[in-house]
Amino acid sequence: MNLDTSFWRAMSHLLISNSIVIDHLRGSPHPRYPSVIYPLDYGYLDNTTSSDGGGIDVWVGSLNILMNEDQRKTLTGILCTFDTLKRDAEMKLLVACSAEDIQIIRDFHKEMHTLYIPNPAAEYELSN
Repeated sequence: MNLDTSFWRAMSHLLISNSIVIDHLRGSPHPRYPSVIYPLDYGYLDNTTSSDGGGIDVWVGSLNILMNEDQRKTLTGILCTFDTLKRDAEMKLLVACSAEDIQIIRDFHKEMHTLYIPNPAAEYELSN
């Protein structure tokens, strides 16, 4: 089995087998920086752990309104962020995100260095 395929299958399984908890709705202010507004729904994957001790972060894109429940959890890709001031790196799952959503998310994290890694199977999943 191709290692990339194995990784994406494992990540997709994690996403499908756990609930997404949205704790910052689209349009809501950041809890510490009220002038910063969440452009899309943001939360975490229940029953997971990331480096900050919380669940794995999840951005839910605009394509979720067009799909059924299974497709709503299509893993579009992963955004890796690196905050040079805090010396902190995180991984964020991008779910049902369009190309425009991905740019909006990257702009939201503009103070950090980011790397977007697309899921090679997502384009096929989102088009079916």
